Amino acid sequence: MGFYRRYRDIILVILLLAVPFFFLRASIRNPEDLNGIDRNLMRVMAPVQFLAAASARRLSDWFSDYVYLVDVRRDNNRLSREMQRLRHDVGELARVQAENDRLRGLLGLKESLPVETISAAITTKTPTEFFRVAQLAIDHGGARVRQNMPVIGPGGAVGLIRTVSGDSATVQLVADAGFGVDVVVPRTRARGFVRGVGDESKYAVKVEYVRRSDEVEVGDLLVTSGVGCRFPEGIAVAKVTQVVKRDFGSYQAVIAEPTVDFSRLDSVLVVVGEVPGDCPRLESGARSP
Repeated sequence: MGFYRRYRDIILVILLLAVPFFFLRASIRNPEDLNGIDRNLMRVMAPVQFLAAASARRLSDWFSDYVYLVDVRRDNNRLSREMQRLRHDVGELARVQAENDRLRGLLGLKESLPVETISAAITTKTPTEFFRVAQLAIDHGGARVRQNMPVIGPGGAVGLIRTVSGDSATVQLVADAGFGVDVVVPRTRARGFVRGVGDESKYAVKVEYVRRSDEVEVGDLLVTSGVGCRFPEGIAVAKVTQVVKRDFGSYQAVIAEPTVDFSRLDSVLVVVGEVPGDCPRLESGARSP
C-alpha cells in the first residue's frame, strides 16, 4: 500500500505522457504498419477523438453564430436608424409637396379670377347650432379686408367675411344659415338663391326661388350669377343633390351641397378688388333683386 502511494503520481504522469505519444504515433503511421498495440489504442481512442472533434465543431459553430448575431444586431440597429431617417425624409417631402400643390392651386385660382385678391389660411372651423364659421389668418394686407367681402377657395365659393380683427377674420361659410347668394344653372340658365341650411352635422345648402317651370336636375352645378356684385360671375357654389317637384306654389324645392370640401380646406383667397357690376354690395343674408 505504501509502495502504491509512493509511485502513484509517477505512474500517472507516465501514463498521461505515454498515451498521447502512442496515440500520435499510431495516427501518423501507415495503417498497414500498425501493430496490435497501435490498433487497440486507436480503437480505444476513437470515441474520445470523436467527442473531441464534435465538441470543437460545436464550439466553433457557437462562436461563429455569436459573431454573426453580433454583426446582424449591429446591422439591424444601423438599418433601423436609416429607416427612421428615410421615413422622416419621406414625410418631410410629402409635406413640402402638399404645400407646393396647395400654393400652386391657390396661385392658379388667383390668376383665373378677374378681381384682386389676397391669400389667407384657415386656422379653425367652428360649427355651432346656429352658425358655420371659420377663422382666417390673412397673409398680407389685412387692413384692406372688410365685412361682406367674398372668400373663394379651391372648388368655389367659401363664404363672406363676417368680422375683421387685425390680420385675422371670421368667415361666414356657405353652409351657414345666414349666408345667401344669387346663382344660376349653366346648363339651363335656371335662376335661384342659395342659402345655407345651418346643419351642425353636415355642410348643406338649399336653393330658393327656383320656379316650377325651370329645369333643374340632380348633379346640376350652381354658379354665381354676378347679380349683387358680391361674388364674381361664374364661381361654383354647390351641386344639386335633391329636387322636389311640388304640385302647388310657384317654386320647387332644391337641396344641394357646397362644391368646396370644407373638411380639407386650408387656404383661401379674399376678394378685395371691386367685383364687376353696376350695383353696390348687399348686406349679408339679403336677397339680390
